[in-house]
Amino acid sequence: MGKRSVVAVLAAVLLVAACTATPPPPLVPSTPGMTVVPKEKQNELVVGVDDVKGGYNPHTLAAQSTITTALASLLLPSTFRTDQDGSPRLDLDLMVNAEVTDAEPYTVTYTLRRDASWSDSAPIAAEDFVYLWQRMREEPGVINPAGYRLIDDIASREGGKVVEVVFSRPYPGWRSLFHDLLPAHLLKDAPGGWGAALADSFPATGGPFAVRTLDQPRGEIVLERNDRYWEQPPALDRLVLRRASQHDTVEALDTGDDQVALIRADAIAVRDVAELGREVAVTTVPRPEVVTVLFRPASPRLGDVRLRTALMDILNRDQLIDLGTRSGPSAGLRADAHVIPPSKNGYKATMPARAGNATQLLAESGYTQVEGRWVRDGKPLELTVAAPAGVEPYAAVANEVQRQLSLSGIAVRVLTTQPNDLFGEDLAGADNPDNVVDIAVVPQLDTGDSAAVLASAFGCRTSPEAGGTPIPGNLSGFCDQAVQPVIEQALTGEVLLSDALAAVEPVLWQQAVSMPLFQVADLLVVLPEARGVTAGAPFAGPLSGAPTWRREGR
Repeated sequence: MGKRSVVAVLAAVLLVAACTATPPPPLVPSTPGMTVVPKEKQNELVVGVDDVKGGYNPHTLAAQSTITTALASLLLPSTFRTDQDGSPRLDLDLMVNAEVTDAEPYTVTYTLRRDASWSDSAPIAAEDFVYLWQRMREEPGVINPAGYRLIDDIASREGGKVVEVVFSRPYPGWRSLFHDLLPAHLLKDAPGGWGAALADSFPATGGPFAVRTLDQPRGEIVLERNDRYWEQPPALDRLVLRRASQHDTVEALDTGDDQVALIRADAIAVRDVAELGREVAVTTVPRPEVVTVLFRPASPRLGDVRLRTALMDILNRDQLIDLGTRSGPSAGLRADAHVIPPSKNGYKATMPARAGNATQLLAESGYTQVEGRWVRDGKPLELTVAAPAGVEPYAAVANEVQRQLSLSGIAVRVLTTQPNDLFGEDLAGADNPDNVVDIAVVPQLDTGDSAAVLASAFGCRTSPEAGGTPIPGNLSGFCDQAVQPVIEQALTGEVLLSDALAAVEPVLWQQAVSMPLFQVADLLVVLPEARGVTAGAPFAGPLSGAPTWRREGR
């Protein structure tokens, strides 16, 4: 066979092989944004959590969850962080200095680090302060806006790295402001506005970690070191937050697939953790969140304090607490005061003994019992109880409120709507003329300044449209001019918070505005190979310390 024939035959063989041979497997999976890393080479920790679902704006009631607190602490910059003793500590990763620089008008000057920037290289600057201030004073459903409402103006100097905040009145709690700053340059003109901010992603981050994968359907969030972070990088390469049922999370701890778990455990999960076949450290971690039942004076049906008091007397508070806590870590955190949560310094029970005269109060309100139902003017008493849809323990407690009131002859329907709608429209207080919510089961959050909690949850605000007339500025629609001066004095430091609470708490119980139940708590479970994992500073959450976590024994 000639040379040309041999070449031709070889070429034909190669061509057939190319057409018929199975191609080698791909080196990376087809899922966008995912990278395969051999397990033995991973420097990561996996944290089991209850859920990773969206709504990650830490400043809205609608988005409150363990996962929101965790992501905010790792991805967003703050002027101050909470220290181990609960006091605010200047965050030197972002700040150079922050201090009161003028008494009249009351002015606080923040000096930011020149190298502090968002992950898209935009500087963290004054516009981020302005954006958060404007949204917190104007948007419904935000957390504790009272301090932001005292701000008159924000000025920018030195390219936005020096920020002057001018207050209308002195505000000693100013260190609680401007935590978890948001990237204003990406959000201020974004579609959907504030309501869509961080709804399902982080357009930019300014912390030690960045989002590698955020997969809600799969229930997994993968965080990696932020390459643009200007400070000490985290010890871990990756941090994985993985959703599972409580049973599956305990199983993952037992097999070592998870090294940490942070879950709102019930009694069964607590028992299963105690029976794990390996050494673990277990800690109760209180959240800054108290489950509260609001009896709303803004409702046309509950304007009468006698009726509100009757409803509070009918409800079996112990049963509501037992159902909501599921005999988990929260069971030891009964909230018997309106403002300060049980785990915080300064907490003092203020709840008086209940008289239990609901029948008499209903009669005084004009109601009579007809065939087991309470009726007035021929119309049965019908109420609506609202809770955020899909958020526990709020929906479960709302259903128990319905059950108990129904057994007493009061018709009740449960309204569970999406959290953004509930806190943004349904509970808009006096601003909503079509208000239909009589009772609401909602969280009350403490963001550091309890005086701001008092003013935000139970204080009035002035309405420019009404010529400065005080109106309710809270979810319950409560505004009492008898205690408003004391609330304002506590906010501005003219009276001690303890003295203000001694005057205001009895009025809140007497007016039957709200019934606090318990503080929500998570169970933190840590395997020995996860080093440096602690409960963290009060209300900061364990993951606030993740930049210093390490994994050993891989």
